[in-house]
Amino acid sequence: MQNQPYEAFREEAYELLALLENSLMELEDSPDNMDIVGAVFRAMHTIKGSGAMFGFDDISAFTHEIETVFDLVRNGALPVTGELINLSLIARDQIKAMLDASCGGQPYDEEKTIALKTAFRRMLPAAPVETPVATAANEPPPAPESASRRTYRIRFRPHENIFLSGTNPLCLLNELRDLGKCRVVAQLDDIPPLDVLDPEKVYTFWDVILTTAKDLDDIKDVFIFVEDDCELRIDLIDDAELLASDSSYKKLGDILIERGDLTSEALQEVLKQQKRIGQMLVEAKAVSPSKVAAALAEQEHVKTVRQQKPQPAPEPASSIRVPADRLDRLVDLVGEMVTIQSRLSQTAIGREDAELISIAEEVERLTAELRDNTLNIRMLPIGTTFSKFKRLVRDLSQDLGKEIELTTAGAETELDKTVIEKLNDPLVHIIRNSIDHGIETPEQREQSGKKRQGTIHLAAIHSGASVIIEIIDDGAGLNEDAIRRKAIEKGLIGELDQLSRQDLFQLIFAAGFSTARKVTGISGRGVGMDVVKRAIESLRGAIEIDSEPGQGTTIRVRIPLTLAIINSLLVAIGSDFFVIPLSIVEECIELTRAVVAASHGRNLVRVRDQLVPYVNLRQEFAIDGEPPAIEQVVITAVNGQRVGFVVDRVIGEHQTVIKTLGRMYRDVQGLSGATILGSGKVALILDIPQLIQRAEKNELHY
Repeated sequence: MQNQPYEAFREEAYELLALLENSLMELEDSPDNMDIVGAVFRAMHTIKGSGAMFGFDDISAFTHEIETVFDLVRNGALPVTGELINLSLIARDQIKAMLDASCGGQPYDEEKTIALKTAFRRMLPAAPVETPVATAANEPPPAPESASRRTYRIRFRPHENIFLSGTNPLCLLNELRDLGKCRVVAQLDDIPPLDVLDPEKVYTFWDVILTTAKDLDDIKDVFIFVEDDCELRIDLIDDAELLASDSSYKKLGDILIERGDLTSEALQEVLKQQKRIGQMLVEAKAVSPSKVAAALAEQEHVKTVRQQKPQPAPEPASSIRVPADRLDRLVDLVGEMVTIQSRLSQTAIGREDAELISIAEEVERLTAELRDNTLNIRMLPIGTTFSKFKRLVRDLSQDLGKEIELTTAGAETELDKTVIEKLNDPLVHIIRNSIDHGIETPEQREQSGKKRQGTIHLAAIHSGASVIIEIIDDGAGLNEDAIRRKAIEKGLIGELDQLSRQDLFQLIFAAGFSTARKVTGISGRGVGMDVVKRAIESLRGAIEIDSEPGQGTTIRVRIPLTLAIINSLLVAIGSDFFVIPLSIVEECIELTRAVVAASHGRNLVRVRDQLVPYVNLRQEFAIDGEPPAIEQVVITAVNGQRVGFVVDRVIGEHQTVIKTLGRMYRDVQGLSGATILGSGKVALILDIPQLIQRAEKNELHY
């Protein structure tokens, strides 16, 4: 429990560093945008303050140097320059290195930290800057008259042992003062006599009245690291919608009742007297003088604020942080629920009990809703990955002397968080290759009649149960002759082999394949594209390439939305059951003995005047027994290629909860996992792309 605040700080710091990198990249394109400058400053300020609070003094001191420079930038004393952006990006990486080191990673370079501090200090003016910033460094900048302001009542009661976590409550109160106009009243009623007072415990709590243009989340962020070590209540007590020409506010007794410090019965008893309400309540010992003082402070504060007539602000949305492993466990439990529900439905149908069938249908409906909502919780916008690539493109293009712009579309497209995490490395490989091999130098582009600046476009599009990600560059395109020569040299194809353009482009995914004339630090060793294909296929995805000489290259990646539960087609061969992902299934047709005989030993079937090759799964898996007189062919589409798979019978659609295979079966080709059916039997999930590759190598259908 004692390490939780430190872990919370690290988690928040990594998020802030990602935000900081994105803001700096945007600031490079819009150096006059003060909103972005403010976002950079706030990120630095939060890292500095939180770092100091939790003992990361090296991070706090280093970040302070950067914050000082950006404080001058946001007040117009320093301009945004390319040098400042470059230094800030390097400093961001150094802060990350410090964080990594605190988690047991590689030690960071302290000399680099000192050099960066010196570089930022050189950017400061030689003489003190005579601006209001110097005299009001601890005061928040005044909010514009048009800014929306709201007034909140905050009761902050820290636990007695909060000092043991390294937290000073007064620092939190000072942070609240930075958010706007603030009144703080200390409640001292719980302080015990000196003979029993423990100096390491906190007995005081505070009532705070805060008027601010910030939203509720900003206030909660102040207490983010102590929310488990305190009682916290934040109430909106006044906003611009309530403001009229009348500046009156709630009466004192109403405020005390609303706070929970006074009962309405006690108030009525005291009101029978003729003295002032506050004095009467104290004399009657209904409340303490400090609580009356807090209520009077609130009354006076809101009355003053109402006279200023601020504008309304939108109601902030609430959110909650949940550890990723808890979500993973929840998805696992939902998967078990889906399996049990399937078994219940099958049992109900078998017993022909109308009441049991009705219950099973209701459970099925609720399970489906629970499954969909749980999977949606794990969905994240793919823009979280896209934003990381702007820095990659910027740095690599500078290293190679190229001018490249990265554009994105569909960043709001959502994917399972596990898929996004595993997709990062393949996309990095593809983009690095596009920068190194695809986009020409500015001089070469001008000679070809193109703009000096090349473009890499990254797009995500929903397509049924899958997402299609396109990486498009406007570079030189793939050299088909060079690919063919290299493939012949490596023995991948013969000199007389005739391949389609798509099949030729697929050769670049072979291990060790590279057409680069020289090896660079970025590419050219033939390591990468084969890794990309394996990574995509491990996600049950597919990758295809299209290219036009002189026009550019398009790499299209199709991946499923989630890796936990999928819609599939359940098939059977003898007494064995198999599952095919429904997203790649086009249709099912019959295969008779007569059709097999007419093909003269070739595994081909005619589907609407088009010949489609097929794989006989009974033969592929060496399953004993005689096939039925009429078999079924499941037609699939992978990488633009239609291939059929022959099974004994097609059972129908199935909600498949994916289970990984044990260590003994991980190297078995053609299988990607397993699932448990409602009957309790195990069905194997077919790895369709791998089965097609095996069939091509064995020439089963060519």
